Amino acid sequence: MLDKVFDDYISSRPDKNCCWFNGRWWTAREFGELADRCTDVLRASGFSAGQKLAVLVPNSPMSLALMLAVWRLGGVYCPLNEKTGEISLIKTLGLLKPFAVALSEGVKQELEDALKNSGWHCARFNFERITGNENLTGETAPADDFDKTLAVIFSTSGTTGDPKAVPLTHENILDNVKACLETLVDLTPENSLLNVLPNFHAFGFTVCCVLPFVLGASQVLVTSFMPPSNTLKAIEEAKPDVLLLVPTMMGFAVSMLERQGKKLTGIKILIAGGDKYNIKMDDRVTAAFGVPVIEGYGITECSPVLSVNPTPAVRKLGTVGPALPRFELQLRSESGEILPMPGEGVLWCKGPSVTPGYYHADELNHERFQDGWFNTGDYVQIDEDGYIKILDRVTDIIIVGGFNVYPQEVEAILAEHPAVATPVVVGMPNDISGEVPKAFIVRNKDAEVSERELVNFCKARLSHYKVPRSIEFVDSLPLSATGKILRRVLRQKEREKK
Repeated sequence: MLDKVFDDYISSRPDKNCCWFNGRWWTAREFGELADRCTDVLRASGFSAGQKLAVLVPNSPMSLALMLAVWRLGGVYCPLNEKTGEISLIKTLGLLKPFAVALSEGVKQELEDALKNSGWHCARFNFERITGNENLTGETAPADDFDKTLAVIFSTSGTTGDPKAVPLTHENILDNVKACLETLVDLTPENSLLNVLPNFHAFGFTVCCVLPFVLGASQVLVTSFMPPSNTLKAIEEAKPDVLLLVPTMMGFAVSMLERQGKKLTGIKILIAGGDKYNIKMDDRVTAAFGVPVIEGYGITECSPVLSVNPTPAVRKLGTVGPALPRFELQLRSESGEILPMPGEGVLWCKGPSVTPGYYHADELNHERFQDGWFNTGDYVQIDEDGYIKILDRVTDIIIVGGFNVYPQEVEAILAEHPAVATPVVVGMPNDISGEVPKAFIVRNKDAEVSERELVNFCKARLSHYKVPRSIEFVDSLPLSATGKILRRVLRQKEREKK
C-alpha cells in the first residue's frame, strides 16, 4: 500500500526535486532508480513477502530506497538505532528474527562483528548508491510470522530491559499521515520538510519520511542533528520551510543562532513533538525561527501522532492541541474507571492509527489494551475545546532529548553492582534535553560506593543518554500501602528543591 504511494510520487513527478542530501537535490526519477537497484539487490538475495529487514542506516536516500524496496517485495522494514548498544541490539534481533541486517558505512566494525558472531548476516550500504558489494543473503522467515499488512516494526529496550516491539500496518501509517494533513491545513505540495529526526523514531519516520511522499512535497535529509551547526547549514543551503524538531533540538538551534546573532528566514511552519515543549522558551524560539511553534503529541503505538495544534492562530500554548481526526479519547482513573470530559485522567484512545498490538507480547497487550482501547500511559487534562495538556506520565518512561529511557532497564544495571541494594531511577527536568535520569540508591549494609563509581559502572553498560546524570544515596524510599515505590513522590520532592 505505501509502496504504491511512493511509486505514484515517482511516476507522476519524475523531474520534481524529491530529496536533498549532502549538498544536492535528487529528482524523483533519480530516487526511483536507486529504489529499483535496492529492490533488485533484495530480490536477488532471496528476500520475499513477509520477511523483515533490520536497517541501521541513518536518514539518507539509501534509507528511503531500502524502505521502498522492502515494501515492494511485501516485507517489513525494521529501523534500529545503532547507539542502543550491541547487547540491546542482539536481544532485539532475537525478537524480530529478520532476514538480514543492513548497516551503513558509518557503523563501527566492532558492532558488525558482534552481530555476525551472534548469527546475523550483515551487509554494508553506501548512503547514496549501490556499489555491488551488498550481499544480503539471509534466513527464511518463519512461516507463522507472515503478516502482509505490516509496514514497519519499531523497537525499544522495553520496560524490563527486554526488547519491546511496536508493529504498525500500512493502514496505520497512511491513516496517521492523512489525519495530520487534514489537521495541518497550511501544508501544501510546494513545501519542503526537514528530515533530521532519526528514522527509527516514529515521529521522524511517519511525518518526515512518509508524509512528504503522500503530500507530494520534498524533504531535506540530514543524517544526524548533531552537531547543530551541520543542521543549520543544511537549512541555509536547502531551505526547507517546514521544520519538525524535538524541543531539545530546538533549544540547541536557538542557542547557536543567538550566539551567532542570526535568525532563520523563510520558515513557514515549525512543529515541536517527541517531548514536552518548554513554554518559557517560546519568545526566543519565535524570534530565532521567525514563526511561532505549534506543539503536538504522539506515541509510537499511535503511528505516532495523536494530537497537534493545527495552526499558530488557534494554538493554545502549553497544550498539544486537539486529537487528530478518527481518534476517540477517554479519560480514566488509574484503576480504569471512565471519567468525565473535560477533566483530568489517564488518556486512553482508539482509532485506525493505533497499532494492532505489541509484537509477540501477550502479557503487555493484555495490560495496555482493553476492548479496542489503548492506554497511552499519560496523565492529561482535556479542556472544553478538546485541547490536551500533558500533566505527567503514569508510566515511568523518561524522555531524554526525544529518546525513551525505561527506568527499569537502568535499575537492572545498577542492581548488578554489589554495593546496591535497591535502585530507583526517575526523570528530572532539564533545560537542554527535557529530562535526565536521576538514581536514588539504597546501599547494602556496610557497603561503600561513590556516585562517580556508579555513573562509570552505567557508562560501561548503557547508551550515554540512559546513564544517570546524578545519584543520591538514601536510607529508605517512599512506598504505597501495597509496598510499591512511589516514583511520583520522588519526582515531586526533587522538583520542590528547585
